[in-house]
Amino acid sequence: MRDGGVRRRDPRPPLSGDGAARCRPAPYAGPASGTSAGARVVASTKEVVQWIGSLLDLAGVLVIAVGVAVATVAFLLRYRRTRNLDEAYPPYRQGVGRAILLGLELLVGGDIIRSVAVEPTFQSVGVLALIVVVRTFLSFSLEVELERRLPWQPKRTAPAGASASGRT
Repeated sequence: MRDGGVRRRDPRPPLSGDGAARCRPAPYAGPASGTSAGARVVASTKEVVQWIGSLLDLAGVLVIAVGVAVATVAFLLRYRRTRNLDEAYPPYRQGVGRAILLGLELLVGGDIIRSVAVEPTFQSVGVLALIVVVRTFLSFSLEVELERRLPWQPKRTAPAGASASGRT
C-alpha cells in the first residue's frame, strides 16, 4: 500500500454467478436499428457532403475576415507612410472588395453543395436560387465598383503618367 494506506474501491459492480459469461462478447445481431448497408452508406455520404459544405462556408468566412484584416494593415501602413488618405484609400477598397468577392464565391459553393447534394427538395433549391441571385448581384456590384467599368466594356489602359490607383 504505497498510496498512504487508503484502499481504493473498484467502481465496477461485483460479478455475480458466472463472471466469465458476462465477459464474452455478444453474438453479431446484424446492422444496428435494422438499416441496410446501403442506407448507412447514403447516410454517411450525406454527412460527408454536409461536412464539405460547412468547410466551404468556414473557408469563405475566413477569406473575408483575413482579407479585410490584411487590407486594413496595408491601408494603415500606406497611410502612415504617405499621410495622404486619397492615395491610401482606393487600394484599401479594392483589397476589401476582392476579399469579399472570393469569400462570396466560397459561400455560394457551400450553399450549392448542401442544398442540392444533401436534400434536393423544391424548397431547398428555391432557397438556393434566391441566395445565388442575391450573392451574384453583390458580386457583380463589387466587380463593377472595383474595375470601374461594366464587364462587357473593354479594359481601360492607364496613360503613361497615371498613378497605380488608376487616377490621374
